[in-house]
Amino acid sequence: MAVNKNALIRYKTLDKCFSNQFRNYYIDDLINECSIVLKELYGEDTSVSRRQILYDMEFMESDAGYEAPIIGIKDGRKKFYRYEDPNFTIQNKPLNQEEQLALENTLELLSRMKGIPGIDAIENIEAKLNEVKDNKGNQKLISFEESEFLIGLEHLTPLYNFIKNNQTIKIVYQSFKTENEQEFCISPYHLKQFNKRWFLFGWNHKDQYLQNLALDRIQGIEINKETYIPTEVDFDEYFEDIIGVTNNIENKLVSVRIELSDHIIPYIKSKPIHGSQKIAENRLQIKVKLNYELESLILSYGENMKVIEPIELVQRLKERIEKLQDLY
Repeated sequence: MAVNKNALIRYKTLDKCFSNQFRNYYIDDLINECSIVLKELYGEDTSVSRRQILYDMEFMESDAGYEAPIIGIKDGRKKFYRYEDPNFTIQNKPLNQEEQLALENTLELLSRMKGIPGIDAIENIEAKLNEVKDNKGNQKLISFEESEFLIGLEHLTPLYNFIKNNQTIKIVYQSFKTENEQEFCISPYHLKQFNKRWFLFGWNHKDQYLQNLALDRIQGIEINKETYIPTEVDFDEYFEDIIGVTNNIENKLVSVRIELSDHIIPYIKSKPIHGSQKIAENRLQIKVKLNYELESLILSYGENMKVIEPIELVQRLKERIEKLQDLY
């Protein structure tokens, strides 16, 4: 029997509850946990019945499910549930025949889509799926540059759905620059990943500007009743003129000329730092807006990059290098 998306979400949520040996989850707690996850996903209250949870548990215990060792432990008149084996998790179960076939069909579909404009990441997705399909639990075949410890990823799916559904939200935010939490009313527009961090772009209702917020600094999100303000911003164009996520609309494009060390030239050619990049002999030229991320990128190459112009950028880098020298 095919498993729908909501069912998979409930199974995963129940799995986390049953795996937690330090808290007792009664049936009402399980219902509540599943309801919270579904609400975060869809941005609206989604009820889960007692009967549904009991049916889910029965399926998880079955041979057709995950053969999960769920036990009920009496506590007075009530009963709480957990795994008899504290090391069990459905995440470690191998794919069944139906899931294996579905994955192979997905891979076949993805292979047909290669080369179509707008889906350049298809090879990366296919490689990840192949890793799941081909690895039989032995040696890991491929690693991806993703941090399992990254904070804020739990906000990614809810924010995606708030954007998709044009819902205004209130965000409780703790900036690195301030000690106190702040609250923002935001019409969310776009999610972008940069340097392994995720950022939300949206309209700040109070201060009337396009704001970006790091997901790892978000402390809480809830739906706001204020009217959603749509945007005409083309985010492909928005990011064309910058490196990173900081785009001061008042800043103008400037030509940045950089002297490169000989041994780094092949690396920069194979991994351009910006779409406007041009290299002639040992000189790199890009046309971008100046921002903090550009400075940090240049400094990350150390003695292998020397900025020639503009003088404004040269001075800014000197200031940061002097501060760095003071630390050592």
